[in-house]
Amino acid sequence: MSLTGVVRDPAGRVSALKLVTLLLVLWPGVSLALDWWMQNLGPRPVTEVIHGTGLWAIRFLVITLAVTPARGVLDWPRVVQLRRMLGVTAACYAVAHLTLFAVDQKWNLLKVVTEIALRFYLTIGFVALLGLLTLAITSTDGWQKSLGPRWKRLHKLVFVIAPLALFHYGIQSKADVSDMVFLTGLFLWLAFWRLVPRRLQTKLWPLPGFALGAGLAAALIEAAWYTVRNGVDGFMVLSANLDLSYGPRPAVAAAIVGILLIGAVLLRRLVKRFVRRRRMPSGAVRQA
Repeated sequence: MSLTGVVRDPAGRVSALKLVTLLLVLWPGVSLALDWWMQNLGPRPVTEVIHGTGLWAIRFLVITLAVTPARGVLDWPRVVQLRRMLGVTAACYAVAHLTLFAVDQKWNLLKVVTEIALRFYLTIGFVALLGLLTLAITSTDGWQKSLGPRWKRLHKLVFVIAPLALFHYGIQSKADVSDMVFLTGLFLWLAFWRLVPRRLQTKLWPLPGFALGAGLAAALIEAAWYTVRNGVDGFMVLSANLDLSYGPRPAVAAAIVGILLIGAVLLRRLVKRFVRRRRMPSGAVRQA
């Protein structure tokens, strides 16, 4: 597919939304490349770029999962046009992540394979990468038509791939798992949304529960993680979420994002109502 094809809508017109999104998804990679070229990444730039591409792969994976809820909650049908681009972007950053790992190993492919086979977190990451590549390759209209009903079942594997990717990222993060906890909180919000009956997915009232539930679950995961991995008292980690002296903890930040979404939904509905009333004939407005 050509670049112009990527930014066209179903009617064949260039979509400003898709064009802006394309520029935004390219920017993290460009920014990492510029920092590497300008020697802003410290003594081990390859390692920094490996971590950066891996983090962005997971971020774009979570953003891809947010497309369907955004369509329902925000009543924004056009956002679905971005799902394929965002999913393929996540896969591309994951491939770059693995490629840079091979660069760091001086292209010793035997060592790369051995490391993946022997290190548990690398094995998990590689399985997640294979899953992402499978979904990216089969995301085209041709594959969707060819697979029929099996296509949806195949692409539901993203809810297995995402936890694997988050677990992989958390293990390699070692001491600081803030990004993993925050992204896990967002993922849990998206999972909660999909678990409720479809008739409730466009309603406003369940959203506070999603936000608080995702934040609490992320906080429990963070506490369990530090307890098991570092032997830290889990209750101390949980209580740290109540201390905002140094800004919100990752789990709290995830809950805040969910609460901000409620504000965005309310604002969008008010704007749509205002626009609708402005477009109504004056007599109809008085009768309303």
